[in-house]
Amino acid sequence: MSALQNEQSPKLSFTKASACGNDFLLVEASHAPGDLRALTRRLCDRHNGIGADGVEWLFPDAEADIDARLINADGSAAEISGNGTRCVAAEICAREGNAEVVIRTGAGLKTCQFVRRRGSTFEFEANMGQPEVGGELSIETTSVRAIGREVSMGNPHFVIFVEDFPEGWQRQAALIQTQPQFPQGTNVVYASVRGTHEVEIRMFERGAGETQSSGTGSCASAVAAIASGRISSPVTVIAPGGSQAVRWQTDVYLLGPATLICRGEFFV
Repeated sequence: MSALQNEQSPKLSFTKASACGNDFLLVEASHAPGDLRALTRRLCDRHNGIGADGVEWLFPDAEADIDARLINADGSAAEISGNGTRCVAAEICAREGNAEVVIRTGAGLKTCQFVRRRGSTFEFEANMGQPEVGGELSIETTSVRAIGREVSMGNPHFVIFVEDFPEGWQRQAALIQTQPQFPQGTNVVYASVRGTHEVEIRMFERGAGETQSSGTGSCASAVAAIASGRISSPVTVIAPGGSQAVRWQTDVYLLGPATLICRGEFFV
């Protein structure tokens, strides 16, 4: 064996996918060496890694098509990402041609129904389960005042309704996340109602910061708006990365795209 071959780094195969600008790496966990949290931080680094909002680590599962465990870009674990779950569904659908993909997440089993495909973009409607809707909560500090509603989609959200998105909302959201009312942190959603079936959002997520979109954030904003009588189902949720459709019956259903961007190898 040559000296050059001796010095080659181990390789980790990945798929990169995006759902409305919310980007994820999909990696088989059995191929990953060492600490997944530390490796996630390396993979998600947008300058010295591949770059992503998080990694969906894939494990085999006896009851589902796949077990997807999400770790955010900062190495913290998350229960679920609606957009990340659709990205996983797109990968499974591309591999196996499934019309229905069942994914185990930290928030339980989620079923994604295939709707259509255009090239490497797949559209699914995912059953996101029943939401937990809390009452209004006031946050007051020396730097920020906000009134919002807590909504859980298996992961926590704090939805703040505004007419227009305030300047510096990212700094406010970062402060809100650290408040004692949210001991596990929370995803902060600023939501502006644009019509009887339409809401526009901005997202600041745990472990990732500002993101271009959020599947569970889209669900939470729609649920909070419906619960407070501002709009009615179905709801189009507009984010900088694109639009998704939410309908709330007993369960919440999320319709949107997921695009497989590339496959490659990361030198571990």
